[in-house]
Amino acid sequence: MYLKHFGLAELPFSITPDTSFYFASSSYQNALNTLIFAINTGEGFIKITGEVGTGKTLLCRKLMSSLDDSFKVAYIPNPYLEPQSLLLALAEELDVTLLPEAQTTQHILLNALTHALLDFARNNMKVVICLDEVQAMPIETLEALRLLSNLETEKRKLLQVVIFGQPELEDKLNHPSIRQLKQRITFDYQLDQLSRDELSYYINHRLIIAGYKGSRIFTPAALYWLYRYSKGVPRLVNILANKAMLASYGKGKHQVSYREILAAARDTKSVNIKAGNLWSGKFLLPLILCVSALFWVIYVNNAGFY
Repeated sequence: MYLKHFGLAELPFSITPDTSFYFASSSYQNALNTLIFAINTGEGFIKITGEVGTGKTLLCRKLMSSLDDSFKVAYIPNPYLEPQSLLLALAEELDVTLLPEAQTTQHILLNALTHALLDFARNNMKVVICLDEVQAMPIETLEALRLLSNLETEKRKLLQVVIFGQPELEDKLNHPSIRQLKQRITFDYQLDQLSRDELSYYINHRLIIAGYKGSRIFTPAALYWLYRYSKGVPRLVNILANKAMLASYGKGKHQVSYREILAAARDTKSVNIKAGNLWSGKFLLPLILCVSALFWVIYVNNAGFY
């Protein structure tokens, strides 16, 4: 690979959600601040939504690593579970000891979880459940989760739930059968893509974390086209930047130009080449009009009309 060629200690643009590469863009930092504040208030559900590739899983892991020892965190990365399977997964995450027969009834599972949550509360431990990709969770499982969140003492809830999902999660939450769950969402935030200005800092940040100490690798033109093709979506940025660096390495170059970005975009099916093309219909007509207006001004001036 190109690590030695560019003087890197590790791959800078892996799509694995590694918290050491966390970049505090305005959207990310606002979302993290909202999560931490909401969790410290101790009530209700918290919802984070974002388009595919905007970094919801990375934000989830960053949140978990930001919580201190006074929190007990349960992380469920695959929410496509039946209600009883979800309860079993939570029991495993919370280190709840279950008797063999406890796996046969939902009632016994709920009792075991309730006792465990009460024990955490007596020990001044706050329980936080983080669920990723919740747009895929069955309606019945969401309702079971709501019922579990009913558990509380006179002072506070016994657990808090943070749900991460794609925008279509909103449609699921509008289902009449779980309207009570939607009412319990006290904080929510929608992740945005990187801005054009943030993209340059994002690229440099990841390169520095990966051990790079040299001069700028990506030319201004490369960054411009990288943003045009990725639309600021972090996952697409990583994919295109990684392929572009590989293309530069193959050419023996130590800098990434717009040519390598174009080659990377052409090699990535999830990227719409035409949408990022300056000569596409969206931009061609305004350009023709501008050029025509410029020639008209030159003609008028030369003809002495002024």
